[in-house]
Order: sequence, then structure tokens, then C-alpha cells
Amino acid sequence: MRNRLRTSLIAASVAAAALAVGAPSASAGLLVASAPDCTPQPTSQPFLAYGDDDRYELAPGGDFESSSEDWNLRGGASVTDGQLRLPPGASAQSPVMCVGIEHPTVRFFAKNNRALLSTLTVDVTFETSLGLKASLPFGTVLPNGQLKPSPKFMVLANLLPLLPGEHTPVQFRVTSVLLGTWTVDNFYVDPKCR
Repeated sequence: MRNRLRTSLIAASVAAAALAVGAPSASAGLLVASAPDCTPQPTSQPFLAYGDDDRYELAPGGDFESSSEDWNLRGGASVTDGQLRLPPGASAQSPVMCVGIEHPTVRFFAKNNRALLSTLTVDVTFETSLGLKASLPFGTVLPNGQLKPSPKFMVLANLLPLLPGEHTPVQFRVTSVLLGTWTVDNFYVDPKCR
């Protein structure tokens, strides 16, 4: 109950901030200019074996099977054997993709090398109505030694359009914090309307 209340308060705060900031216009900054076609992409149920029957859309390059050029890799991040590897302090940012109010959550597979003082943070980069980039943290994965699904994280920036069918371009970033090396695979956005 407390988690639902906290989630509702966060969502309401972000919605209020979105009203104050405004959704990006078609002539705004770099993210909007580089936004892909926002038509719906194919979905699948990658977390079905874990009790999650929601359908998800793979983020661009989110399977890490193709080249590492899809994601912007920093600090020693690399793509090896179809997985993203993030040593301490490394980060990877997705290509620009569209989200809307119908894209409520993000989920992916992650593990670390059992370092107790290590977390994986997730944030979203979006654009204000003035074309300025802003980032908003929205998730943290705690240490674990097995590749397993992350919690469902609310995207929050998906509330910027405020109307179903409207979209805003965003980029997602995962960062290895403190000690330990993280592995990330199959980064998905849930496109199902709630």
C-alpha cells in the first residue's frame, strides 16, 4: 500500500512538472530532431517465465545482439556475447526512441559480479519545451549474482505528452555505480495501455 502511494505521488509530481515544463514541440532540440518514426513496434512476452504476462517492445538495439554502435558506450562499457557489460563507473545510453503515456514501464535482465557495494541505476533523458535536455533517474537495481529480470520501473517521462497517442523522444541510460561489473540484456519498454 505504501509503495502504491509512493508511486502515485511520484507520478503526480512528474505530471505536474510536465505541465509546467510542457511537451517538446516538433521544432525543439536534438532529441526531437533525431526521433524515429513513432509507429508501434512488434511486441513479445520476454518475462512470461517470471510471472509477467505483459507485452513489451524491445528498445532500439536493446537485445545487444547487433553492433555496440546502437548504444552510446562510455567508461569501458562494451557489448560482448550479445550482452552489455558495464564495469564500475561505466554507462550506456540507448538510441532515441518514442514513448507516450501508453509506455508506463521499463524492464530488462541484469546481474552483477556479486559486489555488495554496487548498484545499477537507470535514468531517462528527455527534452523540455525549450529544446533543453534533462535527465530523470527512475530506477536502481541492487546487487545479484544471476541474470534475472529487473523490477518494473515507471518511466515517468512518458507522462510528458499527457494524452494517449502522443509521444516524446527519450533516451534511456544504465550506469554501474560504485564497485562491481554489471551485465545487462534485453532492454524492453512496456507499450500496453493501462
